Amino acid sequence: MRVGIERMNVYGGAAAIGVRDLFVARGLNLQRFDNLMMREKSVGLPWEDPVTHAVNAARPLIDRLSEAEKARIEMVVTASESGIDFGKSISTYVHHHLQLSRRCKLFEVKQACYGGTAALGIAVNHVIAHAAYDPKVLVIATDVARSADKLHYAEPSQGSGAVAFLVGTSPEVLEIDVGATGFHGYEVMDTCRPAYDIETGNPDLSLFSYLDCLERCFEAYADRVEGADVVKTFEALAFHTPFGGMVKGAHRKLLRKFAGLDSGAIERDFAARVGPSLEYCVRVGNLYSASLYLALSSLVDNVRSALPMRVGLFSYGSGCSSEFFSGLLGPASRRVMAEMNIGARLDRRCRLSMEEYDALLDSAGSFPFGAKDLEVGVSRFGRIYEEGFAGEKRLVLRRIRDYHREYEWS
Repeated sequence: MRVGIERMNVYGGAAAIGVRDLFVARGLNLQRFDNLMMREKSVGLPWEDPVTHAVNAARPLIDRLSEAEKARIEMVVTASESGIDFGKSISTYVHHHLQLSRRCKLFEVKQACYGGTAALGIAVNHVIAHAAYDPKVLVIATDVARSADKLHYAEPSQGSGAVAFLVGTSPEVLEIDVGATGFHGYEVMDTCRPAYDIETGNPDLSLFSYLDCLERCFEAYADRVEGADVVKTFEALAFHTPFGGMVKGAHRKLLRKFAGLDSGAIERDFAARVGPSLEYCVRVGNLYSASLYLALSSLVDNVRSALPMRVGLFSYGSGCSSEFFSGLLGPASRRVMAEMNIGARLDRRCRLSMEEYDALLDSAGSFPFGAKDLEVGVSRFGRIYEEGFAGEKRLVLRRIRDYHREYEWS
């Protein structure tokens, strides 16, 4: 049977700042700007959280379903490293605001940036196991960056947003090659979030772990898939993308190791097979659990090669867990993804000044994890709210009352 992603959408935030502007304002070394390969980053707002991101990514998918199709969604899985409660999952809020059937499983998974892929695997297995009922599973990877210290080179790459996708037996976006996968994992303290408002780690160790896992995962994939060739098997590649420069280095290592290509051939291959997957990533920043699927969305919308095509996908989550797997982009993939107008919606984000951006960072401390009672005001950032939310029917956080989060439509 065929199984995979039927529909997919990106919520890339409603506000953004130019990464070069950030480099200049922070006095960072502009020689490192080119290596970062970032143009913009999405910025979370006081009335946004992982729930609003998730719902705003998923709602355009749900609105396109008939009532009968909506009733077949029997599982909602959220993937996040930005949880809002130690016990209650984000999926419960998402399920409520999307008005889905109560005959539904609701839960959350976590493993740093690998979480979205873990959730996809659970969804695929559920669809296969319950094929007689032709179920659908809604998966949403949603994250909010905890900003690094100012003057730190991690800050320009941190994004905010979500990617939602429906998994089922009509995979018009990506048909999964079931069983064609390679895993690798071990304990490493490369990056972590030891507290809700702290994001820290060792960037060099994280880079080496990422590269090691990519190599080991492809070796494991090739052991399972007879004749797998890193160049010939895949017409395109998409990677977990903390920032574009990291992906370029990973691609170079992969092709030197498994294809023996020279620098010129590697550069041409990167432009043709990987470059299209970065178009959205360099405009949004690292979406953590959603990062690979932001890259996949970008690939579908921007690749110019003929479809169908097989794509190799690499997912990495610090700590660490990783996977290389593959799937087939079909003849309907471009049409289905084009309906979401992702690029145009990124163009419409509110452009922040540095003063507004720093004020938003300062306000983040006003919304602590575990808050019991809180009113969320918009007056301080009225221009941003008016441009990005007023009349847009996006979900926004209005208050927390006795620990319960209350949301409204803008």
